[in-house]
Amino acid sequence: MYGHVAGQCGLVLSNVFTWCRAHLPRPRSGAASPADDGPVVFTADFTSLTQWVAGRSSAYPDGGPVNPGDNKLDYLVEDPAYSRGGVFRATRNPDGAGTWYAGLLTTEGSAEAFMVRTGDVLEARVRLPAQVGAWPAIWTWREGGQEVDVFEYHPDNPDLLELTNHVHGGQSYFRDPRVAPGAWLDLRVRFGARSVTWWVNGVRAFRDHAGVGRDWRAYLIVNLSVCAGRFHPQPPPDVTELSFEVSALRIYRR
Repeated sequence: MYGHVAGQCGLVLSNVFTWCRAHLPRPRSGAASPADDGPVVFTADFTSLTQWVAGRSSAYPDGGPVNPGDNKLDYLVEDPAYSRGGVFRATRNPDGAGTWYAGLLTTEGSAEAFMVRTGDVLEARVRLPAQVGAWPAIWTWREGGQEVDVFEYHPDNPDLLELTNHVHGGQSYFRDPRVAPGAWLDLRVRFGARSVTWWVNGVRAFRDHAGVGRDWRAYLIVNLSVCAGRFHPQPPPDVTELSFEVSALRIYRR
């Protein structure tokens, strides 16, 4: 009798499981769980003097401090108030030159010299800027290229993120109502050899089917630039400070 009841119960549970698998909604992201990504190999500490270098990058001519050819009003500074707390700031230069003191951190040239590699997964939590003219980004760079943009954002396009693989080509303008000035976003990128994949707030936003190749590696950059007006408007005259925040950034590696 017990065996018969147990068998009937097993059959019912099996039928319930089959129905649930067929009818209940599945996760939309397609994202693997962190356990599938391997251990964390990098956790950003923006106060660290060994993880990060402030105020210079080979992505800028002669390492900076300015980059007008890229439509930027940046004047990079090493001042820790502009980046070291995870709040990246830009302030209008009071000398009337039209530039903005701006915060940038990179792992290039640091004591640890950490580089992202093929197969790595980056996760970050960011708060978007609210002011027009702000140009925040998390991206990679090495030897004049190897650039993958985890994200770029311009508040004049309030619901749009720019997701770009400059290594082998691939770009998406991802629109979502949850993307908005001042909003918090959870970002995730897998730097695959054959495809780079982006997730925004747990939803897969773009898969480029281009990838970065098997032997790719690059340094990390986190910064806040200021638009010079060619593609996106400059900050209004009455705005003197811009900011965006990165509360967490980590890299998983299998």
